[in-house]
Amino acid sequence: MEKDLFGVCPFVTAQRLIQGKWAILILHHLSSGTTRFNELQRKMPKMTHATLSSQLKQLEREGLITRTEYPQIPPKVEYSLSEMGEKFGPVLESIRTWGMEYISYMHEKEEIEC
Repeated sequence: MEKDLFGVCPFVTAQRLIQGKWAILILHHLSSGTTRFNELQRKMPKMTHATLSSQLKQLEREGLITRTEYPQIPPKVEYSLSEMGEKFGPVLESIRTWGMEYISYMHEKEEIEC
């Protein structure tokens, strides 16, 4: 039987926390500041309402984002990075940098193969 390394191994722990298909993109968008649900959905048009809702709930359960609900009509709900979520900022920047380098690599590879 395989031992669960969540909470023991930092790589397994991080991977489990950001395992959702859209988790990193949601954290990226929230790193710009507090955002309402519909604003997030407009930034990710290929994501369904149900999927976004599910991913937000998961990230909130994990303590990476906070959800603030205002008692008004119509309802107003805002999402933002939690203190722990904000600590993910340097990781997002590293992912962005690596992603840009990989995009350049792919373009160079295409030029060589053509």
